Amino acid sequence: MTDFTPTARTRIKRLPKRARYDRDTVHAILDAGFVCHIGYSIDGQPYVTPTAYWREGDAVYWHGSSKSRMLLALEKRPPLCLTVTHFDGLVVARSGFHMSVNYRSAMLFGTPYKVEEPGEKLAKMERFIERVYPGHWPELRPVSKRELKAMSVFGLHIEEAVAKVRTGGPIDENEDYALPIWAGVVPVRQVLGAPVDDGRLAPGAPGAPRITL
Repeated sequence: MTDFTPTARTRIKRLPKRARYDRDTVHAILDAGFVCHIGYSIDGQPYVTPTAYWREGDAVYWHGSSKSRMLLALEKRPPLCLTVTHFDGLVVARSGFHMSVNYRSAMLFGTPYKVEEPGEKLAKMERFIERVYPGHWPELRPVSKRELKAMSVFGLHIEEAVAKVRTGGPIDENEDYALPIWAGVVPVRQVLGAPVDDGRLAPGAPGAPRITL
């Protein structure tokens, strides 16, 4: 598996040692996330829209209402930028200048495309559901033709990509290490809570599905 080639848009100039261009790192960051931010333009007005996504190979997919302003705009196949970020920790330094955060981020560039064929749309949605709730798709009511028509699925083949990662503790000035000030890292992690049913479960309904986020 080859690395992504740095381009004028993806080459990291500020702290280049944090840059990652290998597919393994980019894919791992994408696979660890659930919500991305998509940047695009409508009539010269920039927008950034958060949405749930999933990855298949070197492509990222998302879905929404067929009447969505974003998805209608993407039918014209404008260039777009897609980002995913994970916030991993607060980095507490001995001076305000060196305060930072630990993070993993990926930035992708490409041209979106619409998944048109109904069977393929349905298969994409199955992969999305199964990614989060493995084994749950067969237990769901089948998607109706009306529902499938009301939904749009878009993909982005990753043409250019870069990851940027910060790990570790603060990097202070040498003379500041003698100061009686606490410094270090406060880890941050996201956890799932206990499932809460909607209060309308039918008799004999099983428990909540297994989740893999």
